[in-house]
Amino acid sequence: MKKALVILTILISACNTNNDYLLRVEDTLTGKSGYINNKSDTIIPIGKYIYCFTDTFKNYAIVAKTNIGTVGIDREEKVLYKVFIFDNGPDYFSEGYFRIKNDKNKIGYADTTGKIAIVPQFACAFPFKAGKAKVSNDCSTVSDGEHSSWTSNAWFYIDKRGKRVK
Repeated sequence: MKKALVILTILISACNTNNDYLLRVEDTLTGKSGYINNKSDTIIPIGKYIYCFTDTFKNYAIVAKTNIGTVGIDREEKVLYKVFIFDNGPDYFSEGYFRIKNDKNKIGYADTTGKIAIVPQFACAFPFKAGKAKVSNDCSTVSDGEHSSWTSNAWFYIDKRGKRVK
């Protein structure tokens, strides 16, 4: 199995002729992952993070970090923000945005470059749809044991700049 990992690494890195991004590699025996450059040099060792979600690490990557959770990191491995968890993994992109959280569990949005587009400030926030996102600063979570949902009497919509819209 280790030989399969090395061969896969060589094949993947042959496709990466630019030196500007890293590729995710995985140890097929343990399921642990890390990142290599186009010369197959290990940049982030396999197993340093609980799991690496991002396949191609350009400006940022989403990883699961011990004692912190799922976070966005930059190329220097500085934690940029916590990533909102949806459906047992990092939030999905919707219209070029995904949800992030701050230390006070307020929700905001980052864009496809990994930059914060809307600073975390909402108690509840849905993904963007048709250019708007439904958000609230006053909501509660209702759970049936397996699933949970948000309720609020103060929902409003924002645009992709974070401005309130109708």
